[in-house]
Amino acid sequence: YHPAPLSEKTPTETFVVEISAWYKLPVNYSIASGDEKGYFIIHPSNGIVRTSKNLELEDFPVNFKVRATDSSNAAIFNEVGVTVEVMDENDFPPVFPSSLLEERLPENSPATQIVQLKAQDNDTGRNGLLMYSILNGQGLKFRINETTGILYSTAPFDYEEELTEYQVVVYAEDDGIPEKKRGYCTVVIKITD
Repeated sequence: YHPAPLSEKTPTETFVVEISAWYKLPVNYSIASGDEKGYFIIHPSNGIVRTSKNLELEDFPVNFKVRATDSSNAAIFNEVGVTVEVMDENDFPPVFPSSLLEERLPENSPATQIVQLKAQDNDTGRNGLLMYSILNGQGLKFRINETTGILYSTAPFDYEEELTEYQVVVYAEDDGIPEKKRGYCTVVIKITD
């Protein structure tokens, strides 16, 4: 048996799976082995497995055996394996060390790397996997590498003919389930003469 994964926030008494043995007489169901931490309980007559306490993500997956025993003769039984997985909830948004950075860029610089931005996300797996994007980038003058977080200019700037200060709002977005979360950082880029 491999029931659908549970959320790490699953409440106690939640239905997990129903085990059923084909037998001519009534059977008694029990968890025989593998659930040392006691996450699950099984109803002895109907075979319904439920959670018995809060689930700790780091303990999963849990593989346990359910035993169906002849109700009149304990020597007659069979066992089946059950594997339960738990999904990490997206608990944390990405966070930049600073929400405001200031960088200087000499005029007439060719397209160049300006700064590498790095956000932190305390989730694991895909919930902590970050992609970087520009929310507003003053037209097409800036771009960001979506995986490394490196912010680039895309063309030279002219101190006398163009703006001398740009505000680029960058965000890091995780690949979270059930929803993606974002963190933001504003980079002020001052063009120097």
